[in-house]
Amino acid sequence: EKDIRNHRIEPEFAEISNSVAEQINEAKKESKRIIAVGTTTTRILEGCSIAEDNKVYLKPFCGEINLYITPGYKFKIVDSLITNFHTPYSTNLVLVVSFCGLSLIKKAYEYAIEEKFRFFSFGDAMFII
Repeated sequence: EKDIRNHRIEPEFAEISNSVAEQINEAKKESKRIIAVGTTTTRILEGCSIAEDNKVYLKPFCGEINLYITPGYKFKIVDSLITNFHTPYSTNLVLVVSFCGLSLIKKAYEYAIEEKFRFFSFGDAMFII
C-alpha cells in the first residue's frame, strides 16, 4: 500500500490578481460560500491564503504552488468543491478525501460505479457542499 505522506506534488503555475483577492476576501467577510471548481483551483486558493490576527484572507499571488493537501488539512478559503471522479492514489483524490472524508467519498464512488458514471477528466462531476 502506498503512503501518501511520501509523495511530492508537482508545482503548478498560479496567479491571483488584486481584484480577485479583494472579491474573495469581501465574500468571506460577508460569510458567502467560496466554491472552487477543480482541485487546481482549490490548491491555489488554499495555497495563497494567509492567517493573521485570527482572520484568514487571500493574498494576490503570481508564481508556483505545490501545496499537497492531505487528510487533516484545515481548509481556510474553500467552502465547497466541484470536481470530477479521480483515479486511485492520485493527489487529486487525496485532496477530495481531505475535503470531505473517506467515508463520504467511498459512498459517492460506489454510487457512481453502480449508476455507471464516467470517471476521470472527461467524466461526470460531483458537487461537494
